[in-house]
Amino acid sequence: MDDNDIIQKALEEIQSKKFGFTQQFLAVHEVDLVNVGGRRIDRESRDGTVIVYFPVKDQKFSFAVYLDATSETVVNSVDTVPYVSVYFRASSTSLDFLELAALTILPNSGGWSKGDKRRAGHAIHENSCIRFEPNPEPDDFEDKLGKLLVFLEQDKTGVKVLVEKAGGYIQVAMEFHNGNTMLGGPHISRDLIRQMSLLNLEIDFDLYVGGAYFLVTRDQ
Repeated sequence: MDDNDIIQKALEEIQSKKFGFTQQFLAVHEVDLVNVGGRRIDRESRDGTVIVYFPVKDQKFSFAVYLDATSETVVNSVDTVPYVSVYFRASSTSLDFLELAALTILPNSGGWSKGDKRRAGHAIHENSCIRFEPNPEPDDFEDKLGKLLVFLEQDKTGVKVLVEKAGGYIQVAMEFHNGNTMLGGPHISRDLIRQMSLLNLEIDFDLYVGGAYFLVTRDQ
């Protein structure tokens, strides 16, 4: 089944609200059905599950529809998926952005130099910074961390230099839907810990919640 058919099946669940969770979520939030570019189809599951991520208006987290595409495509479940950003970050007070970028052959995702103006206000940056985020689209934490480590392993020497000279480390930012206060949390497998250790990397987490609580009825 092609992407258009998959998306159509996912849209049918949003429109029909067959699952109680869909009803609960759409009572307090609105899925963005216009922003086609914000959607993402994830076919990486080994069991044949396909996930369609839909952006949620005015929120960072996504609404996810899970489908069984092994034979006749059927919607299995729905859920909210936290916004997850996993990137490698390095900063320095002595090196500028271009000098940081020159320490590795990896393509970077942006940054700034010491003395540059901040985006908001009139303050300036007190240090230089560079970041690498190869997987910015909606995805789960473990997949994002794994993809980042594979990306960084393309230049182990350069990454280690950024760690030594500019305090490079992995930064994680996550924003969950706070609908029922059951947030869950990130899991790091032994293999991923081993990969981070070989690159001499630390990892830091910033966790947030956003959105509206689910409505509570008298029957609940």
